[in-house]
Amino acid sequence: MKLSEAAHIAWEAILKNKIRSFLTMLGIIIGVAAVIIMVAISAGTEATIQEQITSLGSNLIFVQGSMSRGGPGQPPTGGLVFDDAAAIEDGVSGVTSVVVEQSSSETVKFGDVSFDDVSILGTTSGFPSVRDMELADGRYFTDKEIDRKQKMVVLGSAIAEELFGEDDPIGQVITVGTTKLTVIGVMEEKGIVGTTDYDSYVFMPITVVFQKFTPSMFARIMGDSIRMIYVEVDPDENIDDIITQVELLLVKRHELTLDTADFTVTTQQDIISTQESTTSAFRSLLAWVAGVSLIVGGIGIMNIMLVSVTERTREIGIRQSVGATPDDIRLQFLTEALMLSIVGGLIGILVGVGGAYIFGALSDMRTVVQLSSIALAFSSAAIVGAFFGYYPANQAALLDPIEALRYE
Repeated sequence: MKLSEAAHIAWEAILKNKIRSFLTMLGIIIGVAAVIIMVAISAGTEATIQEQITSLGSNLIFVQGSMSRGGPGQPPTGGLVFDDAAAIEDGVSGVTSVVVEQSSSETVKFGDVSFDDVSILGTTSGFPSVRDMELADGRYFTDKEIDRKQKMVVLGSAIAEELFGEDDPIGQVITVGTTKLTVIGVMEEKGIVGTTDYDSYVFMPITVVFQKFTPSMFARIMGDSIRMIYVEVDPDENIDDIITQVELLLVKRHELTLDTADFTVTTQQDIISTQESTTSAFRSLLAWVAGVSLIVGGIGIMNIMLVSVTERTREIGIRQSVGATPDDIRLQFLTEALMLSIVGGLIGILVGVGGAYIFGALSDMRTVVQLSSIALAFSSAAIVGAFFGYYPANQAALLDPIEALRYE
């Protein structure tokens, strides 16, 4: 028997029982669609996080301090200080800009409006350009104003709207903690990046944060401790060479070694790679969970094919009596099982791709359909059909022709 003939016979058998055939394929359809949709959601989440990380500036090196606790009554030791940033800017070649930040939280008031635990971020003048943030109104503070510890703030778009509504905030005086500061600018909407809502931040000169908003007496004693240094690297430079220069400079300044360094240096790609490894593992888990539906669908195919063999026992006997070999019978029923799984897989692809786009359009979660997930799901469906269809096909091939002809 030719394969084309077996496929024709199998297709006719499927069409004779359309409802039963569709219900048989349903497990495969659901399994293939589930794999495609789950992987699309995971890939969309990964792409969104990568874009968010990249949107906060390009060619950045993140230098984060790691202080160790002091003894009883003693301040913490180690970590980064404000002068480290100036040393990097002056002593490392290939650096276009260096920005520092130190965070705190305070109550922010304007008139009768008050918000507790508002995030305060002390920064330097290059922060907007390095972090790829734009001003919607007003301006950012200058180096001279930072040196003079001028009491001024730039508001994130959300906190500005909450404090002032439709009124113009520029020139207004707000109270942060117990300190009055003048609003000189408002940032454009940035949105939430990871877990950070930049639109709810209050930005001010880092020297004012040192002076007015240090979180503890130890921080006041230490004075100019900072949480993070952002180093913007010239795109034409090798970022690994810049990292090496930064590390060697800082360990020399802190009188430490690379093994005992009180800081960590990472890049955007490091963060993206870590995130990708996490989401990749999660994506694989989702795909395996969704793939269980394919197994269930395969069992459904095997069950229906066994029923079909029983129902068509006399037909099998007639085919054998006119010259069909066991291999012909086996090929016929195996082709039918494969056709059920392949057609179910094709329908599942349509449902999965369409479902992924609809889910992305109707929800806040982004979806990105992966061609690899379509290929994986479809090939798995075909393999499942062949695996679970072989046993019924083999049972049909082993039937005794005389007994099959006698079957009623």
